[in-house]
Amino acid sequence: MASGKEIRTQIKSIQNTQKITKAMEMVAASKMRKAQDRMAANRPYSLKLKEVVGHVASANVEYKHPYLIDRPSPAKVGYIVVSTDRGLCGGLNTNTFKAAVNSMKQWNDQDVGIEICTIGKKAQAFFKRIGADIVGSTIDIGDKPELSVLLGSIRIMLDKYEAGEIDRLYIVENEFVNTMTQSPTVTQLLPAVANIEGNAAFGWDYIYEPDAQDVLDHVMERYMESLVYQAVVENIACEMAARMIAMKSASDNAGELIDDLQLVYNKARQAAITQEISEIVGGAAAV
Repeated sequence: MASGKEIRTQIKSIQNTQKITKAMEMVAASKMRKAQDRMAANRPYSLKLKEVVGHVASANVEYKHPYLIDRPSPAKVGYIVVSTDRGLCGGLNTNTFKAAVNSMKQWNDQDVGIEICTIGKKAQAFFKRIGADIVGSTIDIGDKPELSVLLGSIRIMLDKYEAGEIDRLYIVENEFVNTMTQSPTVTQLLPAVANIEGNAAFGWDYIYEPDAQDVLDHVMERYMESLVYQAVVENIACEMAARMIAMKSASDNAGELIDDLQLVYNKARQAAITQEISEIVGGAAAV
């Protein structure tokens, strides 16, 4: 059995760690609320733009934007993988990477090439470690991401799509369901998916001014930027929620460990006292 001094040192060390995890839990909870506000503020715009593009994709328009034209039998596909810059957020990134790898495996089985653009240090490190073809990367996006920081990664993949170097583009992100649940999702960005239900119900089409090409060129650009930005904002909200839960679990586990060590310490202390009494009694009897 360890000595009382060693056990006290262990308890003190764990208590110091518990203070850190509790502080990190409170910070994550505060940041999560702010991230949720940003996510909720941008979501209506993103959903409405996605709905409009879905209607345009299924309508018989006079000008068919390249982002709306399906390319059968793709030779190469692209992925934008969104992750965190920091760890200590449970299995959030691991689940994201599993979803991405599973989706990529389906294309690999068909001998289709894959190019990846990463957002976040964890995705960059993971795909570099497994030897993936990384064509672009954005790191240090912070807790309040700016669209201007993300434009480089978005533009790389769009240029490749327009040049015919990739035939499909997907984004892998975490969808914020609630504080306890974050769901990794793989969404096809290009070609844009038609909103068949909406078109069937209303026969959607639009009047373009000045002309269809100018309008659709701008709309599709904003559409891509909006989806990627929304994915990053949601991922940050997921990160803060996952970190809050992970730090709460760590604090609770530390508390249980301290209680167990305190019990061991009390037993060791009682054993030491009993031994001292026995030695005193034995010495008195000898006299």
